[in-house]
Amino acid sequence: MSGEIKSAAKKQPVPINRTSEIIKSRSKLPIIGEEQVIMEAISENDVIIVVGETGSGKTTQVPQFLYEAGYSNGNKLIGVTEPRRIAAISVSQRVAEELNETSDIVSYLIRFEGNAGPNTKIKFMTDGVLLKEIQNDFLLKNYSAIILDEAHERRVFSDILIGILSRIVRLRQKRANPLKLIIMSATLKVDDFSKNQKLFPQPPPIIELSSRQFPVTIHFNKKTPHDYLDEAYKKIYKIHSNLPAGAILVFLTGKLEVKQLVSKLRKAFPYRETDSKIGVNTKCKAEKKNEIGKPLPEINLDDYDIEMHSEDELILSENSSADEDDDDDDEVPSKIMKFSSSPLWVLPLYSMLPAHKQSKIFEPPPPGCRMCVVSTNVAELSLTIPNVKYVVDCGKTKIREYDPLTSVSRFSVVWESKASANQRAGRAGRTSPGHCYRLFSSALFNDEFPEWNLPEIQTTPIDNVILQMKSMKIDKITSFPFPTPPDKQTILGAEKRLVTLGALEVDKNVTEINNITPLGKSMAAFPLSPHYAKMLCLSKDRSLLQYMLFIISAMSVQEYLPGDNVEAWKKTKLSWANKGEFLLLGDLMVILRSMGGASHAMKKSGLGGLQDYCTKTGLHQKSILEAWKLNNQLINQLNINVPSLKLNTDLDMTPPTPIQVKQIRQIVLAGMLDRVARRLTTNELNRNGIRPNKAAYYASNLTEIVYIHNSSVLKKSKPEWLIYQEIFQVQDKMYIKGLTAIEPEWLPVYANRLCKTLKVLDDPTPRYDEETEKMFCTVNATYGQAGWSLPQAEIEFPDIEKKYCWLAFFILSGNVFPQLKDFRQHLLSEPDLIVKPWLKFLKESFYLLTQTLIKNRDDSPKKIKEHWLKKPTYLLEEYLTWLPQSAHKEVKLIWPPL
Repeated sequence: MSGEIKSAAKKQPVPINRTSEIIKSRSKLPIIGEEQVIMEAISENDVIIVVGETGSGKTTQVPQFLYEAGYSNGNKLIGVTEPRRIAAISVSQRVAEELNETSDIVSYLIRFEGNAGPNTKIKFMTDGVLLKEIQNDFLLKNYSAIILDEAHERRVFSDILIGILSRIVRLRQKRANPLKLIIMSATLKVDDFSKNQKLFPQPPPIIELSSRQFPVTIHFNKKTPHDYLDEAYKKIYKIHSNLPAGAILVFLTGKLEVKQLVSKLRKAFPYRETDSKIGVNTKCKAEKKNEIGKPLPEINLDDYDIEMHSEDELILSENSSADEDDDDDDEVPSKIMKFSSSPLWVLPLYSMLPAHKQSKIFEPPPPGCRMCVVSTNVAELSLTIPNVKYVVDCGKTKIREYDPLTSVSRFSVVWESKASANQRAGRAGRTSPGHCYRLFSSALFNDEFPEWNLPEIQTTPIDNVILQMKSMKIDKITSFPFPTPPDKQTILGAEKRLVTLGALEVDKNVTEINNITPLGKSMAAFPLSPHYAKMLCLSKDRSLLQYMLFIISAMSVQEYLPGDNVEAWKKTKLSWANKGEFLLLGDLMVILRSMGGASHAMKKSGLGGLQDYCTKTGLHQKSILEAWKLNNQLINQLNINVPSLKLNTDLDMTPPTPIQVKQIRQIVLAGMLDRVARRLTTNELNRNGIRPNKAAYYASNLTEIVYIHNSSVLKKSKPEWLIYQEIFQVQDKMYIKGLTAIEPEWLPVYANRLCKTLKVLDDPTPRYDEETEKMFCTVNATYGQAGWSLPQAEIEFPDIEKKYCWLAFFILSGNVFPQLKDFRQHLLSEPDLIVKPWLKFLKESFYLLTQTLIKNRDDSPKKIKEHWLKKPTYLLEEYLTWLPQSAHKEVKLIWPPL
């Protein structure tokens, strides 16, 4: 430890030329008073944890502390990871501004975008970028310090980084080149890091920061209402009509709820342009402005009732169970809330809202208006909305639950965690004292709300996580020091799926370890789920690659296609996938056409053209932009890995031909081979009491019946066999989305790992392809655990004893090695004798050729040729047993027959 302190003491401080304005604003941050404590802890320890609520200044200031202390001297880097790309960009710009440095010194890197260069001293990046750097340089020799920001969000890659960096820190210390690791969290739930001896044998010191937040008064409902949406409307009504100026922030669970409440509030408190010019029963602008800085009066909104109006838009839901009257103990008479015609500037906020609409929340409302932002949980952490004084929290959140055994997703509305509730309340105290109105009782909060959110690694598929770790040579996943380890069965299930995809192969000599294959290494190079990565790796044909890039990019984006069953959208999508192969490609054809149209619109008229295109077709503009961005990133990655491709990001897409569409369907099957669905037969429909025309299917990994979602273009045609991208549950029904029709005879070819060969047929006769040097046979097979019967199909010969018999047959016939064709007429018996099952008992010498091939596992000409390089007489004696003595001398002269 003393050597470490000595090393730190040698660092030369870096002079900083900050502006007076920056110095003044920094002085107000709580973390500035803790700079010496933090730097001493970093100097004396390899790992420290800094805990400070949002607004304490830790994200912008800790990198500056390290920079000033000289941690970037000697061509070393200070690395800062952010879970979100937008945060990496914005924070790097802010830190550069505060240090009065250029983007050359303080830079960012997100996947394949950024301004980081050789002069960079502080580098902000996403978790995934640092993981890629670790793959190339495990010890991170170029870095002197790594800051992991927002660790409390418990993103999957953040957890993996913490586990890997805990090992790197120890290795660097042994090499007398210490790496400083600073973990920063906004909550005090750090036991998973500090008390995890797998991670850190010695618990790292924890530095707690005070927040600069103003006090927030919490108000609970006396009773928890059944209809929280109706209750939220009432609470906003009362706040706006009775409390002083200040923006209102409302938390709901999803986009639909947000839209409903926004519509209702806009009707109740309409804004007209004339309102900004004419007083409408509201205080003057100057008085409003003065009120913003004043403390709020102690007003209990439960003392007020809403005066009901005859307008339809003001009639509250009849099924609300909220009791707005005071308890009998309160002898305060109920006051009547008078209707206020003061306009309310109501804005929605949710993740799929286009960026230009999201940005409106940062703009001041029109004069004479109070701002009200109705949001999902996106406003909980990442956004600070100006002048928010009142928070209305419904107490609920929508989560996506994933079953790793069945791959079924479902969206559930559940009670939020206490940590999330506190984060939401804190939004009201960023600029002045505030109030948070919780639409639930304190008893429910104390008894039913969980303390913390579950880590992402326990609630999402981890197939990609396992693949990335295997590509980094982390073989025994169950022994990895996760802050919160996933269930062992979840890990084993993910490894099994990766084996099915061909990304991993089972090591028969070692239990619990699966080695990564060459295909798996290629798949791990792309920021995609393993299924999509395999599809991309299989798209070797340049003409198909562009189409697959568009499809994969769009499928990787959440909510790419509209879910609403709008008539205009129906006509649009059906015109894009109307008949023949185009209809069989199904929903992926719709995706392909939409991406092609968006590409054309952007190239022709820029973002304005894209906006018009999205309005016309009903697509999400934000999703298309994200898909387009991912498409360009994948092209960059392909150009890096395969320079000869020379792909251009500015491509005009011509519609694919029917042959290309068929090839795309086959590639999709090869990538999604474990997501096959079969339509129920008439008997199966009757047995289950389902109407004959219902689009009901069995999925390969489920026992329950699934149905085609209404949004699919294949809902009417109901193909017998399908590939699906996703299964999700709504109430008690399972639905499949992202559908493509397939032919069942393709399954033994492209999904052979999940097919069981029942019998290799002698009719049609197996054949040898001289161009590919492969043998093919026709088989009867079944698919999956349920054993679905498949039609006869021709596949590459499976690795069974019969394969070696037929290879011997093709050798004797002269198909494999042409030099042996001349001896075909001299054979003592017809070659087809060797494939007879009773040959080994009738004439054992004739069976020696097959026996030797089986013994050495030589099932291809390539392997035989490799044997000949080591032993030129290999197979000579076995072949001569089929020839008369008179032909032996001539054969020996040309052996090996290459």
